[in-house]
Amino acid sequence: MPGVEPTTTRAALHEFCTARFGAELAARVVSLARPGFELTRAAPGEAAGNSRFGGRPLLEPGTPWPTCEGVPLSLFAVLDTDALAPWLDGLIPAGTGLLNFFYLDYDSEPCDPAAAEVASKFRWNASELGAVIAARSGHAVEVDPPARSSVFAPIPWAASPGFTFPDLFDPAWRTPWAEPDDYDEDIEYISNYASIHNLDPDNDWTSRPGAIIAENLAFGWPIFPTGSSPFYRNGEDPNLYHHLLQLSDQDEWRIGGDGGWMHWSIPTKALRSGDFSQAIPTPDIW
Repeated sequence: MPGVEPTTTRAALHEFCTARFGAELAARVVSLARPGFELTRAAPGEAAGNSRFGGRPLLEPGTPWPTCEGVPLSLFAVLDTDALAPWLDGLIPAGTGLLNFFYLDYDSEPCDPAAAEVASKFRWNASELGAVIAARSGHAVEVDPPARSSVFAPIPWAASPGFTFPDLFDPAWRTPWAEPDDYDEDIEYISNYASIHNLDPDNDWTSRPGAIIAENLAFGWPIFPTGSSPFYRNGEDPNLYHHLLQLSDQDEWRIGGDGGWMHWSIPTKALRSGDFSQAIPTPDIW
């Protein structure tokens, strides 16, 4: 992505917020901005490296295929972080390469019949149901999936960079301002103003520098259409995690009940160290 420069965009975002909220609140709001990418179907020659929905994984030779109780997980997407790294400003280690996103497909048309029974033993966000496997770009090869794994038609992705903010219900809005149980009018006003769920036609938040409003999203902050926020087992603080990928409904796959969006997240410390074995699925099912 030639010419991409996050520092200039962040500075323009700070000016935008200062004009609306004042200098003190603007600094706090911009501190929540996270770099991310809107993912859209790529025209020929516009793909962000090997980034794509579906297809076959790109793994280093000898990498075992992830499974859950003997049922192979299915590849949902690949992100080429070498193509995205300039905008991420050191968030991930240099040379991370390709991230392969897996989940147990138990509801799509091509899913293995045994997958639903296996999935019923776990919560939807159990670490056993998903995996994110990194592969160095110069070593990765396309791998044929095992017979019981779903394969979705590949859709190359273009990646448009910008900055995202937490959605209305994310607890991250409260952390820079007040104690968890305190009510603060500034928090209420800013989070409502900035939320993508705010339908006020006079709200100009979508015109901010680096704005992203995306159904398919790499990094940044996740969107949960059910009006919730990331939920982690054992009461873990969601602010200690970083979002990796948001995948909206696709023609070829579905997840649970009437539908849902897939997400994968990772502890921020693990992301910065390149330990993707700690990544977990955090789907939003309705």
